[in-house]
Amino acid sequence: QVQLVESGGGLVQPGGSLRLSCAASRTIGTIYAMGWYRQAPGKQRTLVATITSGGSTNYADSVKGRFTISRDNAEDTVYLQMDNMKPEDTAVYYCNAFVWFAGDNYDYWGQGTQVTVSS
Repeated sequence: QVQLVESGGGLVQPGGSLRLSCAASRTIGTIYAMGWYRQAPGKQRTLVATITSGGSTNYADSVKGRFTISRDNAEDTVYLQMDNMKPEDTAVYYCNAFVWFAGDNYDYWGQGTQVTVSS
């Protein structure tokens, strides 16, 4: 129904910026929301930010004021602008899509992209 492809990860210095993108391809159904989650080694996957089809956003407290999520509904693409990055932002970042199809809801995940914040 939905394939998610992430890009934009890499190595950045503390205080630097990075921009992630996630494109949904060959979508069947309606995407209610898209978002970003992250998982560091030995830790659980946690929410970073989400954005609904109506443009409502939600952020984890740890990234408020530093990260910005945005979307392009025409292309079913979501972006994560990460500014003033910290070493604790280091993780694999996963794109998520919450989809309505055939009267039910489904979650889809990308393969993840590595983000490393280090001097």
